[in-house]
Amino acid sequence: MHMTEERDLFGRACRDAGLKQTPQRMEVFREILAARDHPTVEALHGRIRERMPSLSLDTVYRTLAAFERCGLVCRVRCASGEARYDQAVRPHQHMVCTVCGVVTDFSWPEYEAMDLPPCVGEWGQPSVSHLVVEGVCRACAAGREEDTKENACVSAD
Repeated sequence: MHMTEERDLFGRACRDAGLKQTPQRMEVFREILAARDHPTVEALHGRIRERMPSLSLDTVYRTLAAFERCGLVCRVRCASGEARYDQAVRPHQHMVCTVCGVVTDFSWPEYEAMDLPPCVGEWGQPSVSHLVVEGVCRACAAGREEDTKENACVSAD
């Protein structure tokens, strides 16, 4: 996406959400748009500080919280307790590796089309539904198999 398009998108998003446009928010918005790795707050902060050294970690936390409330980003909650962030521009779900922490997008239209169970409506008024599948990715599973084989060979000697 071109810088002018990013600014226009950011301006519209802020106006629609009732947020003041600030340089700090623009940088957080730009970085989350460019990210493909579902970064943590700390990772975003580190990337943006290269361009904006005075940016505080607290500002990134507060900006992401505001963006999340307005639906501009979604927080992916991982088993480790670590929060990762994603641009919330299209419906999708996430897979999280509990070993290496990698977060991968996937699409499940049938899930998105499902109605929530009646008990959710009885509970109250839901605003967002997220599906996160947790497990061990192929790369980590392959690494575990190698570790097991190596340990078996060592203990057999």
